[in-house]
Amino acid sequence: MIHDEPQFLSVGEGTARRRIAYRRRQPARKDLPGVVWLAGFGSDMASTKASVLDAHCAERGQALLRFDYSGHGASDGRFEDGTVSLWLEDALAAIRAETDGRVVVAGSSMGGYVALLVARALAAAGEAGRLAGMVLVAPAVDFTEALMWARASDDERRELMETGAWTRPSEYSHSGYRIARALIEDGRRHLLFGATIRSHCPTRILQGMQDPDVPYRHALTLVEHMAGDPVALTLIKDGDHRLSRPQDLALILEAIDSFT
Repeated sequence: MIHDEPQFLSVGEGTARRRIAYRRRQPARKDLPGVVWLAGFGSDMASTKASVLDAHCAERGQALLRFDYSGHGASDGRFEDGTVSLWLEDALAAIRAETDGRVVVAGSSMGGYVALLVARALAAAGEAGRLAGMVLVAPAVDFTEALMWARASDDERRELMETGAWTRPSEYSHSGYRIARALIEDGRRHLLFGATIRSHCPTRILQGMQDPDVPYRHALTLVEHMAGDPVALTLIKDGDHRLSRPQDLALILEAIDSFT
């Protein structure tokens, strides 16, 4: 069962307190781990992949938690005020408050990066045993530094530092994305590359080789950093960034089901 309207969870303290919108599907079967969906940058829990996953979990009788980060979808906040720290806090709060037992964490693009940050935080708190598996779809690890700052021109970097923000063109938004200096600077507190990366559970990565936003070599670099956990990488030769074609969605669902 799932509520037609989103529910809300309060996250943060003081002036940073905000309401996070979420949808939780209760399980009909207790023998399956729940699934947590972590959306990408600028996406929300009503996206194609999230909706297909919801229908799949309903058919299987499996629990599912999906939510909107701060500044996304139906949640409080402005998108341009978001940071990796805030979105990680959102994810951890939602998982801890609205899931029971072991879970499969599945994340797309930025959501794949957040999934790995969630795993690190859970392990630091002695909660890594809750992770039954992880599915990362075009994981944008360290995206603020490796995929935004590193690709920005000198003029764009200057605008960001002097004015506090710049508008990054995107095929997913007619007006582009407003990127704040705070997002870039905060992202440097959460960089994963350069050290061993742990998911603390078996992990499957799906990556399109025609992805202009997260090059497939980025996924190869991630695998090289994950020596401590079982990892399988599937490269989809004609796959783009979204991986939302029927054949791509089938691969994502199969990967999630492999942990159940």
